[in-house]
Amino acid sequence: MTTGKQEMTNPLPSAQIVSGPSTRSDAKRPRVLRRMLALDDFEGAARRYIPRPIFGYVTGGAETNASLRANRAVWDEIAFVPKSLVDTSGRAMTTTLFGRAYDAPFGIAPMGGTAMAAYQGDLVLARAAAAANIPMILSGASLTPLERVREAGATAWFQAYLPGETGPITQLVERVARADYDTLVLTVDVQMAANRENNVRSGFDTPLRPSLRLAWDGLIRPRWLVGMFFRTLLLHGMPHFENMGARVPLLSRTGERQRGRRDRLSWRHVELMRRLWKGRLVLKGILDKDDARIARESGVDGIMVSNHGGRQLDGAVAPLRVLPGIAEQARGMTVILDSGIRRGTDVLKALALGANFVFIGRPFLYAAAIAGGAGVHHAIRLLREEIDRDMALLGITTLAEMRPELLVPARGADFLPKIELR
Repeated sequence: MTTGKQEMTNPLPSAQIVSGPSTRSDAKRPRVLRRMLALDDFEGAARRYIPRPIFGYVTGGAETNASLRANRAVWDEIAFVPKSLVDTSGRAMTTTLFGRAYDAPFGIAPMGGTAMAAYQGDLVLARAAAAANIPMILSGASLTPLERVREAGATAWFQAYLPGETGPITQLVERVARADYDTLVLTVDVQMAANRENNVRSGFDTPLRPSLRLAWDGLIRPRWLVGMFFRTLLLHGMPHFENMGARVPLLSRTGERQRGRRDRLSWRHVELMRRLWKGRLVLKGILDKDDARIARESGVDGIMVSNHGGRQLDGAVAPLRVLPGIAEQARGMTVILDSGIRRGTDVLKALALGANFVFIGRPFLYAAAIAGGAGVHHAIRLLREEIDRDMALLGITTLAEMRPELLVPARGADFLPKIELR
């Protein structure tokens, strides 16, 4: 297991970041990327490219979207206290996670709709992550066989949705092991399908149901229709949900996805997985500090503090609010945060409050949709450059220096550790 803050190895100076892909002239980038200056910029372009039902599925939360909004609002409650006159010319953001050195403290979160929105989306993300030496987590709800994704990207992890049943758990663990994954993520906050009213309003279902409305939504997005859907059908055939239960086609009048009795999933199944799985085991969806303690006592290697991007229980607390208490309970277990991260400053705030690493989802999917691998590389570069710049402005040279002492409440942030400011 990893311990404490990031272990810094093979420092990557800031000058190397500046001299890397970011020095390509605008003329060499796809035109659409020239307007992408931050992760949030990808959403508007993706909205114009992806058909309404699929975009609604990707971008939406549950019910009133209260948790979705809270995930972003919480970051504004924290302000920095930067240090001055510090030589930061040797800045480095290399991060060791589960014994492996990554080139940044962030990875790409699991997303089930990737290959609906972007051509070969799961493979695009896996390849881009491997090229950037950051982890990417393949969703169990993906449309690409998990074996192909691991072959495409050596930094890929696999995330499972599992029922509380021994047979499916055993079969999945054995399959993931055969595919040579080293990290398995079990999502624990999906006891029931969420009440995603936005899916009903936008006409989305899984599998997609053929209808005149669906056809029209595709026709008015001709670049997606030709460049993604028809291209996929011509070169690869109809996509199927591949990694969770029986194979079901993406487009079907009668097909049904088998989810099993996820409401039966319990700690005894986690302990079963711990016995079966020899690699790193991570639980995703932990928000209660007592659950973090039980996970540690159950032999889990890491936890992802997450409310599923606001897509499950509406009104669930923003993960950042409970991160300090959970980090205190971890006691050497790796703590990862996702949900709502969009800026380099967000990443640094999470690290200061006890996270060892973070994952970001939707912006990378949008980038893959509008510009394929080039889009994902551009998004990764933007976030790395933000972190590097922010480190210099904060007066730190390593991520291990991100401590609570560099933060103060901007307004009402009573979840910040009580610290004495100089």
